Amino acid sequence: MKQLLRILAVSVAIFAGGWLILGPRQLYSAERPSNSPPVISAPAQHAAGQLDPATADPATIAAAVNQNRLAWELAWTVGAGLLVLLMQAGFAMVETGLTRSKNVTHTMSMCLMSYGIGVLAYYAVGFALMYGGAVDPGAGKQVSLQLFGHDFGIVGRDGFFLAGRAADFGLLAFFMSQAVMTSIAATIPTGALAERWKFRSFVWFSIVVSAIIYPVFGHWVWGGGWLAKLGTNFGLGHGAVDFAGSSVIHMVGGVAAAAGCKALGSRIGKYNRDGSMNVLLAHSVPMYMVGTLLLAVGWFALNAGRAMAGGDLIVGRVAANTLLASAAGAVAAMIYMGFFYRKPDPSFMCNGLLAGLAAISGPCAYVTPTAAVLIGAIAGVLVVTSVLFLERHTRLDDPVGAISVHGVNGAWGILAVGLFADGSYGHGLNGRFWYKMADGKLTWFDHALQILPTDWAPRGVAGLFHGDASQLAAQCVSLLANLIWVSLASYVALRAIGALIGNRVGATTEYQGLDIPELGVVGYVTEDPMSPKGGVSRPPAEPRAAVAPPLAAQMRFGVSIEGADAAAVKAAWNELCQPTEGSVDPDFAAVYPNMTLLKGARFRFSGGEPEDIRGRLERLLNRRLPNRSIRAKLEP
Repeated sequence: MKQLLRILAVSVAIFAGGWLILGPRQLYSAERPSNSPPVISAPAQHAAGQLDPATADPATIAAAVNQNRLAWELAWTVGAGLLVLLMQAGFAMVETGLTRSKNVTHTMSMCLMSYGIGVLAYYAVGFALMYGGAVDPGAGKQVSLQLFGHDFGIVGRDGFFLAGRAADFGLLAFFMSQAVMTSIAATIPTGALAERWKFRSFVWFSIVVSAIIYPVFGHWVWGGGWLAKLGTNFGLGHGAVDFAGSSVIHMVGGVAAAAGCKALGSRIGKYNRDGSMNVLLAHSVPMYMVGTLLLAVGWFALNAGRAMAGGDLIVGRVAANTLLASAAGAVAAMIYMGFFYRKPDPSFMCNGLLAGLAAISGPCAYVTPTAAVLIGAIAGVLVVTSVLFLERHTRLDDPVGAISVHGVNGAWGILAVGLFADGSYGHGLNGRFWYKMADGKLTWFDHALQILPTDWAPRGVAGLFHGDASQLAAQCVSLLANLIWVSLASYVALRAIGALIGNRVGATTEYQGLDIPELGVVGYVTEDPMSPKGGVSRPPAEPRAAVAPPLAAQMRFGVSIEGADAAAVKAAWNELCQPTEGSVDPDFAAVYPNMTLLKGARFRFSGGEPEDIRGRLERLLNRRLPNRSIRAKLEP
């Protein structure tokens, strides 16, 4: 607890220092262009229902109607953001169910605190970096570089701690919807790094992801940065396009998870010395299946919530495409596993559904329902092949498949925009106004034409299969930028954190489970210490003499070690707990499952035959400490 309080104090000091240096700044200009967050400078003096159309002047009526429209947008945005919070519960259940019961508390706690840490880090720094220059990059609100004769927007620099214009009513609602998305990106690595990640390291890495890694890439795509401007600067379609986060949220989290798996290494027991792989079984199938359904509910709100104006009818297409892709992903994974492995594995059904959701997030507003089914089906197959490939050939130990679900299929979703977008939505997106001419060719202007020539039609985001190969090029640039930025930044951050406080728990802690050593609370209490032994709640009607000794599994005893000091005994025992080549020592295999505590030179056991355990432990330590005469004595 003291260490966590120190981390919190240092974090507050860093954020406060940044605020004092940068100062409160105005985040957005008074002008509100299309696709920007709603801005409400003051409450309306009249509501539409309080006006008399017969006597009110047109300006007053227009102002009231506009105010009601903004109120509907805010209600839509906040309501969708609240439903997105269900994804945190879904992540907690999926990740915990797919891992082992000895790490329940630790895994659940990481999912909970990625929400708390992510929201505060995004409030202090991330929101300003992501959207500080979204409206008017030329007004000094965006840090940019001059390359090839064009501005490359890197980050925003206004609105730290929601100061200045960032405290506008509309922008606060927009912040709320964006902050819950940040917590999703920060949660994804917790599943991939479960069962061996130090909680303190998780805290610091979540701060880095939420305050820097996610917002920087988010600015490049959603905040008017250089990837969004690939269209106006270099003629690549509408620039990088990602409607609801295939790259900005899911690929960021998946790539960060892959970097974490590389930095921390695999769990003890996952791989043998000869490279063969062991299956570490999930502890609760019902938990991860229910968690998958909770994630799906939140995902609908995430995708539909990005259609921020409540009156934007594209919401219908977004919701339908999200539904179809998720269903196709689950079915495709089931069929693939059933055909090639004879059993439709439940975990791959769940991950197939989630992979379809991750893949459709980016293109959901730009593709037809049939394309959505195809995108989801490919994602369902891709997640299975990706998980198996990563486990067998890269030794990236991902207990929940987060790298494949979010990283690999986030990348597939971004490419799917460049392939399947049909041109029916997104006209003028990122300042790119495309028109389809009478001869079928495409041309563009830097503004919307008020009067169109005969047989010209506005053209939205279109992919390779609908006549615009340049959009696919923009998507590929965005994919590469994500891989380079997120992987390098995550790996450097984890290396720095590892050098300062360490990233991974010790071997003994990992064997025993992280719940007690890291957080002090066991996940499942299976025995009430106040109840009578053996679970008897009341004496039998006719007490009888015991006719059999108590079960060995109920026996508790101790063994004290003489002939060596406590430090030598602890070091010898820790060495015995390390993975070794070949078969496990039979004495160790018999002793270890019954050992509950090592304190000083005294072992405590629950279960096993006491004299057999004593003899085996004495032999083990004599072999490990050959220059000493080790004697083991039983204790009550």
